[in-house]
Amino acid sequence: MTTKLRCLLLDDEIPGLTYLKMLCEQVPGLEVVKAFNQSSVFLSELPELDFDLCILDIEMPGMDGLSVAGLLSGKPIIFTTAYKEYAATAFELNAIDYLVKPLKKDRLIQAVRKVQTWVGQQQPRSFFQVNSNKGKAIVFFDQILMIQISPDESRDKIVWLKDGSKLTIKNISFSKLKQDLPDHLFCQINKQEMIHLHVVRFFVQDEIATTIMETPNRPITLRLSDLFRKEFLQKVSN
Repeated sequence: MTTKLRCLLLDDEIPGLTYLKMLCEQVPGLEVVKAFNQSSVFLSELPELDFDLCILDIEMPGMDGLSVAGLLSGKPIIFTTAYKEYAATAFELNAIDYLVKPLKKDRLIQAVRKVQTWVGQQQPRSFFQVNSNKGKAIVFFDQILMIQISPDESRDKIVWLKDGSKLTIKNISFSKLKQDLPDHLFCQINKQEMIHLHVVRFFVQDEIATTIMETPNRPITLRLSDLFRKEFLQKVSN
């Protein structure tokens, strides 16, 4: 895992976005993953992006930055705007900082340091709580082998556990699972399956041989799709 904060940028004004990206590239410990000038495109690509922080403009056509922030499920946010009157609302959304345009490098560095401190203070969880076919369930991350779309209902997922049992978790998307599960331990490998990386035994261009046994003498082999190959290769090389 990289020690840099991976950052997404969103500002509808191209000159402002270009300037923000230039400033971010000068901030130690910050890596710009991608910059967007439309909130609709940002949200459509969000489930496939690996990031730690978002820097959002507030005033934008369509969905504004405050509305976008409400969909980021606990990710730290730095807001930028030319209007100071949004500050109270921004901090109600648990923004780490609020920068007034025109942006200054020193002020941006200060904001990023606040995010670094906040991230460092977060206690890593070892489990998450889900709604299952048996009621509320606590599932420990290190007990998960694989998660698959349920053949009976695509909104449900089947969790394969180390003890050989399976648990159906109800009405949850892979996007939500990616938010809840430790990013460095789990990876979606195709549109139907996500794995804990400790089950990987061998892999080639489009296939992963796992340590999960279908029968006592037959390990399960899974498809690695083009869409998720880059992310998988990055994670197994770190």
